[in-house]
Amino acid sequence: MNTFGRTFRVTTFGESHGPAIGVVIDGCPPGIRLEAKDIQPLLDRRRPGKSPLESPRQEMDRVEILSGIFEGITTGTPIAMIVFSHDARPDEYSALRNVFRPGHADYTFHHKYGIRDHRGGGRSSGRETVARVAAGALAMKCLLQAGITIQGRILHIHGSTTPEGMEQEIRRAQEKGDSVGGVIELSVTGCPAGLGDPVFGKLDACIAGALMGIGGVKGVEIGDGFPISHFYGSEANDGMNRNGFLSNHSGGILGGISTGNTIVVRCAVKPTPSIALPQKTITTSSEETVITLKGRHDPCIVPRVLPVAEAMIALVLFDALLEQMKYRQYISETEEKTSKK
Repeated sequence: MNTFGRTFRVTTFGESHGPAIGVVIDGCPPGIRLEAKDIQPLLDRRRPGKSPLESPRQEMDRVEILSGIFEGITTGTPIAMIVFSHDARPDEYSALRNVFRPGHADYTFHHKYGIRDHRGGGRSSGRETVARVAAGALAMKCLLQAGITIQGRILHIHGSTTPEGMEQEIRRAQEKGDSVGGVIELSVTGCPAGLGDPVFGKLDACIAGALMGIGGVKGVEIGDGFPISHFYGSEANDGMNRNGFLSNHSGGILGGISTGNTIVVRCAVKPTPSIALPQKTITTSSEETVITLKGRHDPCIVPRVLPVAEAMIALVLFDALLEQMKYRQYISETEEKTSKK
């Protein structure tokens, strides 16, 4: 499962401490103006080393577009983008070759494949999201042309809701050699009614799956989410009049299909599993041991997850939009054929 999407198909490649991370996008419509500068801003928000409260790994994450563009315009052929790594330090992970890090995918990856890349987690590392963000930036540009915008924000970090409090929580955890998590919120405006499918391709299910596919995300809610379980039906239902919906408890999606209302999604992000405190674990031969991780780690990944989440919801929405355009074209062609008979 290295490919995401049905019509707008995204395949990522590369490992955390390999030479590069990249993505191949198939299904992008022709005629869209695209340059590296359209992709770079979202990558800049995701990259490490921007502040003392992030991983000090110094990667500028400069994207290069290798194919699918002619004279600055997409041609409809596969678009390949690559980001080379310049501050990878695979040797720093040699002590972890035969040890499973608590909270990471080391143990499960080993049991699934019988082999794993211990250098920062390989494919299971957060660095893989560079490719998703590059593809998501393209999807965002396409959505913007359709009048659809995506905005994200941090609701809280370890319970603190103000910028000063969030920073204090991260700094406090960092000083203790520990980490913290938080919650982010995504809002989509301008999305037309009718996107998504009513059974196995529900738009909210696709969004939830895409966001849960981000390492560190452990919970997703749409609209009022879990609190809606405490409502009466009379409180939870979104009434309507000729001007639209009177409320938005459903978060812009009903029956798996967009309503045209603002789509509201929240994600719970767990604390970074890489911490400097001693932790109990086992080796690949099931021997018990204690591990103390060293290296370059984020005391909180929430700020860097935010652009990744924006990118993933963009991929879902643009894919759904293209699917709907195909469906509308099919209906139109069918009606035309029927009228001629």
